[in-house]
Amino acid sequence: MQVDLKGRVAMVTGAAAGIGRSIALTLAQNGARIAVNDVNNAQRTCEEIREAGGEGRFYQTDVASVAAVNSMVAAIEHEMGPIDIAVNNAGVNIGKNRVPTYEFPDEEWHRIIRVDLDGVFYCSRAVSASMVKRQKGVIINIGSAFGVVPARLQCAFTAAKAGVLNFTKSLALEVGAYGVRVNGIAPGSILTEGTRSLFYNPESKQKADSLISHIPLGRPGETEDIAAAALYLASDDAKYVTGHVLVVDGGWTAGFARDW
Repeated sequence: MQVDLKGRVAMVTGAAAGIGRSIALTLAQNGARIAVNDVNNAQRTCEEIREAGGEGRFYQTDVASVAAVNSMVAAIEHEMGPIDIAVNNAGVNIGKNRVPTYEFPDEEWHRIIRVDLDGVFYCSRAVSASMVKRQKGVIINIGSAFGVVPARLQCAFTAAKAGVLNFTKSLALEVGAYGVRVNGIAPGSILTEGTRSLFYNPESKQKADSLISHIPLGRPGETEDIAAAALYLASDDAKYVTGHVLVVDGGWTAGFARDW
């Protein structure tokens, strides 16, 4: 898929690796100038964008800090121009030590909510103010299939991602009259640097097989699958799409396949 995003400034959070990196590269390949954000070093993403002939600038910011987000958005708009496309992708989860809600620690709950939900709110609020004034703009919030259906032992993550998806629809209702579109993407099981060992490590084959058995397409997705969805939603081809959550999960949330 090729679209024309020339002259548009796109901010992509959490773009050092994984889904965020793929989205940043894909938008750049289609002509957008990219403000690359991450709490970690994302200079490599910027270098890849530049090597391909695009423009990428790194803004190292923790989206869980409202002051840092406001400063970042102001810096982007001063140095690169008004933000036309904002992709709120930055997120965290608890990792391997998962416990039920009645044992879930306060600090982990707040850490995940601050990044996954508060961060989306802070970034969306900061960019939408300018978009409303200019009466144009696109916001894309990256949620999760676990925001559509629940999962055990991940109470903070599922709560945050469900909040992201409904917040997306709420914001779309508020800014639609000003020509601003807001949509979400709910990825399923996606192959990233962090999940590759889960799917292709012989020691975790049984768990991987169990996960894949619930995906009708029979495989994990690629980060490029999410980037393609973001490209569509950012493009003028989606000019009449707002308040929508595009689920990209290989059919997983359509329902478990049963033989009985």
